[in-house]
Formats: sequence, C-alpha cells, structure tokens
Amino acid sequence: MRLPGPTHLVIGFQERTEAERFLEELRERLRKFGLELHPDKTRLIGFGRKPENDWQWRGGGKPGTFDFLGFTHSCGRSRKGYFTVRRETAGKRMRAKLQAVKQQLRIRMHAPVAETGKWLKSVVQGYFNYHAIPGNSRRMGAFRDGVRRLWWHALRRRGQRRPWTWKRFTPLIKRWIPSPRTQHPYPSERFDAKHPRQEPYAGNPPVRICAGGVG
Repeated sequence: MRLPGPTHLVIGFQERTEAERFLEELRERLRKFGLELHPDKTRLIGFGRKPENDWQWRGGGKPGTFDFLGFTHSCGRSRKGYFTVRRETAGKRMRAKLQAVKQQLRIRMHAPVAETGKWLKSVVQGYFNYHAIPGNSRRMGAFRDGVRRLWWHALRRRGQRRPWTWKRFTPLIKRWIPSPRTQHPYPSERFDAKHPRQEPYAGNPPVRICAGGVG
C-alpha cells in the first residue's frame, strides 16, 4: 500500500548510529500499517559542521546534499570561514517553472505587450517572494535571465514589421521584470528571534540528516 501523495521528511541526528537505528524502527513501524519508505528518496548522508571539517581538514568524504521544499541544501563556508548551510533553488524546480512560463508565453504570443509584461512581473515577483533567501542570488538571477530570454524570443516570433532588437527590448525588462533582492533573513536571525541565546542548547543544530519520504 502506498499513500496517495509523498510525505517528505528531513531528520537530523548527532550520531550515525542513532540515524540508522531510527531508520530501521521507522521502516518497521510503517510496515505495520502497510506503508513503506520510498526506496529512491530515502538515504542517510553526512551533513553538518563535523562532516564539513573532516572533508576540509582530514580528507574525509565530501558532505552530501539534499533537496527539500524546493531548495538544494549543502555544506559550505561563509566569507569569514565559518560553517554555513547553503540553500539554492533546486535546478529541477527552476527548469520546470521556466518551462511553464515558456508555454504560457506561446499562448500569450499575440497579447498586448503591456498585458504580458504585467503578467510576467507578477510571476517573477511571486517566484522571488519564495526563493529570495540569503545565498540564493545566483539562482534568482538565472531565473530572471531565463524569463527575459523566453520573452524576447516570444516577441521576435510575432512576425511584426519592426523587429524586436535587444535595444528595443531592454526598456521592457526594466519596466516589467523585477530584479532579484534578498527578502528573507538568515536562519540564525530567525532562530535567535524565537530562541534567545540564554536558552539551553540554543544554536546547536543537529549534524546528521536522514532525508526521505513515505511514498
């Protein structure tokens, strides 16, 4: 028996043995209800400050990555050299969104330019409202560039006497396509607002991840 839709979970553990024990107990628990974990989406990975340090300084295996809520999470370093979790829009998610924009532009090919521009503005701004997190500016810029190219190609296929040159097209971009701008705080800032530093264990995130889903 499988659930109608997948349920995605990301669970952190301090030690790998704890993660392995939990995973086995979870599988056993689900079997009692005729359910199972998705075999292609359930895995154990080393993730966090310790795996990152081992990889950087001791020649250990490179920490893994995982996709969750539309973002690819990976281990990295800040400009000051501190450990950080990098989050970027998942490539698959961005390609799917650009493909949807392309299809809509084909439908709107002969619509008034201002009408299409207003629609694209709402699409791009809505996309940024979710994806505009710290460290994701490169992906947001790539999405904006993708939308810009798709709109330009759509306009050039309209078959008008006056061709759409890039010089003629640039004012439309400035008017209708928003530029990426970080809109969300860093996770540590959000955490500090809810959990003051004086609280026990504040700011000590788990370093092991079990990523998977019930399918």
